[in-house]
Amino acid sequence: MNLTGALLCTAGMIVLGSSVAISRLVLDYPTLTGQTLRYAVAAALLAALVRYVPWLNDGHRPVRHRRLTRQDWTLLAALAASGLVAFNICVLTALRHADAATVGTVVGAAPLALALLGPLLRGVRPAGRLVLAAGIVVAGTAAVHGSGTADALGLVACFGALAGEVAFSLFAAVLLDRLGAVRVSAYSCGLAVPMFALAALVAGEADRWRLPTAAEATALAYLAVMLTVVAFLAWFTGLRRLGVERAGMFIGVLPATALASAALLDQVPPSAGQSVGVLIVAAGLAIGMSWKPPVRDPSRQVVDAAPVEPEHQHGVRYG
Repeated sequence: MNLTGALLCTAGMIVLGSSVAISRLVLDYPTLTGQTLRYAVAAALLAALVRYVPWLNDGHRPVRHRRLTRQDWTLLAALAASGLVAFNICVLTALRHADAATVGTVVGAAPLALALLGPLLRGVRPAGRLVLAAGIVVAGTAAVHGSGTADALGLVACFGALAGEVAFSLFAAVLLDRLGAVRVSAYSCGLAVPMFALAALVAGEADRWRLPTAAEATALAYLAVMLTVVAFLAWFTGLRRLGVERAGMFIGVLPATALASAALLDQVPPSAGQSVGVLIVAAGLAIGMSWKPPVRDPSRQVVDAAPVEPEHQHGVRYG
């Protein structure tokens, strides 16, 4: 078990979950405009880290002289469009046509989706133990959120948010080995800014533009620094260390953290069912983190590698 990776993924989800209370302070501010400001500030901070603190780049050597390829730009744009912009728009739409319990339960299925899709996209069979563990995490998440209602558009938006959540980690997993956590975070946030700005214009928020109040500005700054810069770096670094399947299970930490944060803020203890759900999530995480990926015998790998056609090496088909 990679303890550092587990702690980083947990930290990222704790920051995200505890930010729910802070997000209440910007409910009256134009939503997409606020997201534009948040990601613009985060992108500027991350760009400074790339430029002046290259050793933070998850153990990578300084890469500021390496030019990104067309594939890198395509994947980064896809990450920003799906995992940041589309995810937020789908969540906002879902909350207008479904209650929070339904949204949380559907999006909470992300660990199971990542446990299945992560290996399949690499051309390998999903590990049964990880799929079981992810399923337990999803069940615990559903218990925390409880049941809810939604109309047809609400359900479509919920599953759109789920797709965005899954895409966020899948696209990042492809990029992290080449670019590192800092650069992936910086470029994806930078690309998200014009996308959010365009979405704000389409939504008619230009007519409601105003400067944020002092409380709103403080909340947006917190969301930019902690929820975006700190949480993204923690999550992406942990994701690279654990792999997308195991890291995905830690999404189950989010509802537990949000529940605890809301309980402290509102002075309302969680229900018995919600407490049981948190324990179920913890059990799923314990099972998943006890799984160890199989280690290939190097001598056998050399023998087996000879007859493999070049186009099938590493389980990837070219052409």
